[in-house]
This record gives sequence, C-alpha cells and structure tokens, in this order.
Amino acid sequence: MSERAAPFYCPYCGDEDLRPGEQGHGAWECAACSRAFQLKFLGLLAPGLPAGTPGRNEI
Repeated sequence: MSERAAPFYCPYCGDEDLRPGEQGHGAWECAACSRAFQLKFLGLLAPGLPAGTPGRNEI
C-alpha cells in the first residue's frame, strides 16, 4: 500500500513550503502565509449523477 498524498501547494497563497500540522490527521501549515488548513476526503461521487440529484451532496 502507498502513503497518502500530500498537497503540492497552499490553497491560500499558492506557495509550496508546507509542513504537516500538529492538529491531527490531514493538517498542514504553510510557512509562507502562516495559515493552517486541514484536508479531508469526503467520498466518491457516482458517475453520471447530475447536480441537484437527491443523495448527492453539494459542497
């Protein structure tokens, strides 16, 4: 099994200087803009379901 993927850049400033955060699983810290964020996998979408279909969560 492979390791989990890491983000390539900060979603706020776009810099690549990221480090794992201390807040738990999926937490990352950006040294460039001093922001902390967390990534979370929500699940897979069923192929072919149009937006607004019951059971499909809109983000």
